[in-house]
Formats: sequence, C-alpha cells, structure tokens
Amino acid sequence: MSTHSQTVAQPDPKRWKALALLCTAFTMTIMDTTIMQVALPAIKEGLGYTQVSLQWVMNAYIIFFGGLLLLGGKFSDLFGQRRIFMWGYSILTLASLLAGLAWNGSVLNVARALQGAGSALITPAAMSIVMILFSANPKEMNKALAFWGFSGAAGGFAGIFFGGIITEWLGWRWTFLIYVPIGILILLLSPGLLKKSIRRNGRIDYTGAFSVTAAIVLLVYGIVTAEHNGWSSPSTIWTLIIGILLFILFIFIQAKKREPLLPLRIFKIPNLAAGNIALIMLNGMWIPFNYFIMLYLQQVLKYSPFEAGVALIPVPILIAITMVFIAGKLVEKFGLKAVLFVGFLALGGSMLLLAFDTPVDGNYLANLLLALVLGSIGRGLAYIPAQTAAISGAKPEESGLVSGIYNTTSQIGAAISLAIMVVIAATTTTSSNAGDSVVALNEGFQQAFFWSGMVAFAGAVLALLLVRSSKS
Repeated sequence: MSTHSQTVAQPDPKRWKALALLCTAFTMTIMDTTIMQVALPAIKEGLGYTQVSLQWVMNAYIIFFGGLLLLGGKFSDLFGQRRIFMWGYSILTLASLLAGLAWNGSVLNVARALQGAGSALITPAAMSIVMILFSANPKEMNKALAFWGFSGAAGGFAGIFFGGIITEWLGWRWTFLIYVPIGILILLLSPGLLKKSIRRNGRIDYTGAFSVTAAIVLLVYGIVTAEHNGWSSPSTIWTLIIGILLFILFIFIQAKKREPLLPLRIFKIPNLAAGNIALIMLNGMWIPFNYFIMLYLQQVLKYSPFEAGVALIPVPILIAITMVFIAGKLVEKFGLKAVLFVGFLALGGSMLLLAFDTPVDGNYLANLLLALVLGSIGRGLAYIPAQTAAISGAKPEESGLVSGIYNTTSQIGAAISLAIMVVIAATTTTSSNAGDSVVALNEGFQQAFFWSGMVAFAGAVLALLLVRSSKS
C-alpha cells in the first residue's frame, strides 16, 4: 500500500489519539485468535464438535484472515484506509454477534470466517494509517511501531486471561459477544480521530484473491478430512490436487497481471523471502502449541477454563517483555540470523519438553512451567528478527504490501500446520493401545508437540541457510 503520496508536511495533531484507537483495534483482532482458545472445550461440548472438527473454530478465522489480507490491503489503497478500516470493524462486530448466538457448529464456523474477513480489512488499513501518521518523523515512527508491537502482545495476554474469566463466569458465547460493544465504540470514535483518505484509481485482482483463498481452503480441508477419509481416498487426493493447482494458477495470474494482488518482483528485496519463510515456520509451530496446550490443561489435567487461562498468563507477559525490551537490542548487537536461530532453538526445546514430560497426572510447576518460559522467550526472540527480515529493505510505497505479505504467510503457515498437527494427534490417539481414553488423548497431544518442535528446529536450520547476517 502506498503511503508516500499521503504524507503531509505538518503532523496530525490527533496522531497519538489515533494511534491509541488503532492499537486498541489491533489488540482486539489479536485477542480474537486467543480469547476463544480457552473456551475450546466448552465450545466442543456446547455445539457438539468432534475432536478433529474443533480446529475449524480456529482455522475458519485463520484461513480467511490470511487468505484475504492482500485483498484487504488493495481495498485500503483504492478506497481509503479509514473507510476500509471501518468496513472491517463493521463486519467483525456483526460476525461476533453471530458467533455469540451460533446455534450449531456450522453457523459458528461461518461466523469465524466472517470475523477473519473483517480482520483482513482492519489490519492492513490500520497499519497503513500508522505509517501515514508518523512517516514525517523517524523517531516518532519507531515509537509508534513499538506501541503497535506491544499492543499485539497485549492482545495475546488479554485474550488468554479474559478468555478464562469470561468462559468460567459468563459462558463461552461471551468470548465473542464482548466484541460487539467494543466494536461499536471504535466505529463511533473513528470518524473523529482518523482522517478521511483519498481514493485512488486502480484495478482489483479478484481472480488472484479468489484463487489463493480457495487454494488455502482446499489444502487445509483436504488435510483435515484425510484422517477420516484416508490419505489414499479419491476425495482427499483430488481436494489436495485442486488446491495445489489453484495455488499454481494464482502464481501464474500474478506473473501476468498488470496490477496483480501480489507483485512477484517484491521478492527480490533482500531477506524478504527468508523472513516470510521464518514467519511460516514460527506460526506453524506456535499456533498448534497454543491449541494443544489449552486442550491438555483442560481435557487431560482437568483444569477449569479460568484455571487454564491463569496458568498461561506467563506466556504473553514473557513474550511482551522479550519483544519490547530484549530482542531488539540483541538484534542490534548480534544480527538477525543469530537471534532468529536462538529463538527457534528455544522454541524447539520447549516443544520437546512438552512432548516427553506431560503425563496425565502432570504438575504445572514440575512439567509445564519451564517449557512455557522457554517457549515464550523463544517466541519473543524469533518474532522480531523474522518480522524485520520480512519488511526491511522495502521502499516506503511498498511498506503496506510487504506488511500484507508477512501477515498472509504467517496465517497460511498457521492454518496448514494446525491442520497437519490435528491429524497427527487424532491418528495417534485412534491407534493407541492405551486402555484409558485420557492416556490415548494425551499421547496424541504429545505427538503434536513433538512435530511442532521439529518445525521449530527446521526453522532454525533455514534461518542459518537463508537469512543474511545483516544487523538491523
């Protein structure tokens, strides 16, 4: 998304108030990916999900969020950032109401997909507004981006903490309904704090947007249903083949279009491809971690939703501290490659601890705390250099585009990896010889943790091979 043409000589006097509004909006979109994780067992029981189909509560959101981010950025460029931001929040608010009132799993899945679509409009528009507001002053820009990053970490913390409280005291439906009054408030404040953007001429690559979103949906759906239908069944094979062909079609369209959704030339920027691969690996192990640790706490250790939420409070706090106060300084001293490598190693070690030391009669202090601390620090260390690699080197007019790319790759990696890990866990549980169903379930979770660790270690190797050793 181009921002240079909209930069003004005099800074907006309302820019810090506008930043507070935008950071609040970003916090809420991040909360949307974590607040309902605590409620997953309650949702499963309330709407009759199976252990395998439960992942669609998360993946319906992730797929449409990731699949539509590039289109959201294009809309923001053409129709104006404030307008698209408000459209996105209108969709998110209405979809949250539908999710809270959902009467079966299919309705909830549709509502979650609509929430993802709304967030796909909000995120690139909000980020572009931040770039416009503070582009005249590099020091203010750095401060604004620090607040932006912190608001994301705060969203993760708030989602986990309040998700436990809300699920325990009000019920799982309120993990969605809470967004309705907040969304209305943000929509009321936006016209007064955010300047109206100039509309620009241009074409929208609808065929590219449709092909990439359909490809992601089919690939994830094929992986998810393979556990039930079998990997060799025609339905699984054809679903995956069509998904791959649609993705190839998307690349072909982008190469031929005059105004593509994703200009392939952008990948000539140093470290951009490597940074995006790192983000795929990072979210590819972190989202399954969040998913399975919550199920382990509630379905194996029998924690209540509130207790599970409280148990995970150290995770977002340590991530925020590491990201805001530690990771940047380490990158300045040792470079992107070294910090990213160490972060992935810490994440891999954390997953192996969970894979081999989470018994059915586990103890939080003895079996979980060290893994949670190690994983949180690893996540905080890995995210900053991965994000920096994915966006550094871009021209000012390309900043929105590369932001859309790294958000898209992160969500795609999360969706596909979660689908694979759920199949691994379900297959392990089904084939287990354990006489106790809880033991069998836990064996599935442990396998998911193990392979998530392998993804992290693969990320460490790729960081060494692909990321250039430049310092930020």
